Amino acid sequence: MTARPANAHQARLLRLLRDGGPNSRARLGDLVDLSRSRLAVEVDRLLGTGLIVADGLAASRGGRRSHNIRLAPRLRFLAADIGATSVNVAVTNAELEVLGHLSHPMDVREGPVAVFEQVLSMAAKLKATGLAEGFDGAGIGVPGPVRFPEGTPVAPPIMPGWDGFPVRQALSQDLGCPVMVDNDVNLMAMGEQHAGVARSAADYLCVKIGTGIGCGIVVGGEVYRGATGSAGDIGHIQVDPCGRPCPCGNRGCLEAHFSGAALARDAEEAARSGRSPRLAERLAANGRLTAADVAAAASAGDTAALELIREGGDRVGQVIAGLVSFFNPGLVVIGGGVTGLGHTLLASIRTQVYRRSLPLATGNLPIVLGGLGRIAGVTGAARLISDHLFSPV
Repeated sequence: MTARPANAHQARLLRLLRDGGPNSRARLGDLVDLSRSRLAVEVDRLLGTGLIVADGLAASRGGRRSHNIRLAPRLRFLAADIGATSVNVAVTNAELEVLGHLSHPMDVREGPVAVFEQVLSMAAKLKATGLAEGFDGAGIGVPGPVRFPEGTPVAPPIMPGWDGFPVRQALSQDLGCPVMVDNDVNLMAMGEQHAGVARSAADYLCVKIGTGIGCGIVVGGEVYRGATGSAGDIGHIQVDPCGRPCPCGNRGCLEAHFSGAALARDAEEAARSGRSPRLAERLAANGRLTAADVAAAASAGDTAALELIREGGDRVGQVIAGLVSFFNPGLVVIGGGVTGLGHTLLASIRTQVYRRSLPLATGNLPIVLGGLGRIAGVTGAARLISDHLFSPV
């Protein structure tokens, strides 16, 4: 099992090396505000654990040159981002660089046993390429509410058979390493924070629009999960009291009116009713429609497809406007599979937020598409397990 830092100073050094890459002892001393003698003690102890290694001489700052140190190149994290319709698995190094990445279609409704058999199979394939001999830790994201301390899903609406499943415990036994589990949108927020568009933001919202809709909330640079882990479940905010039924049992939820699943449903209605010849052609050719089909039809100027995107963006923007008025974030990031709809969707969301929220909250508020695409979730999963391992015992 990988060693853990013995105190907060060591944890801080490890996270600085993770987020900033190799650095000199002198520069690290400046960043953590330690005396030279205390820094030497803590660095030597970390060298003894094998978590860090010497990395040559640093550039001269005048006088004797300091030595660079870096996180041990042998460290490997497994990252799995489980979505409603696919599984993404990656291997990263300790600096969270994605070294290998696999994606496989998978319906989360097949249940945790089948899904985790697929995750383990993909992990084995990545190991077989020589990327890792074993894993020092694993981060896992699932598309539903998670009781964070225990790592168990709780009554997830689109995940039958997952309620109370001991994800953290089961995978830790199979993989032989520590495992951390969180909601998938929290991991997307962490990924964008580490290597995406939110690197300089301390307080922001990350909205994921995929098969469902969720929101990662970051306060002071840390994910806010709420008292029980369900913070950010905006897909089940009601937008129409007399609206469509939702899998959660209520009516008129945002997710029931605009998400990947809702968009596919409405696109098929438009195709079958004759309102969209282009969508009708794609439905006849493929037997089903997806958000990608709507995006393609909209790009070709299909009026019905464009209207579906605008209506959906208005619904999402209506909810985000309320969040902005309440939370006053410095940034809103829009991610997930439906962001393939692009700037038509983004423009509708922006219009609603800027129109409905107060000028003090929106006067300098960027609303942008995520920058990491399909690796946002796995990057965040690696960040999650590294945060755990790079914390004091």
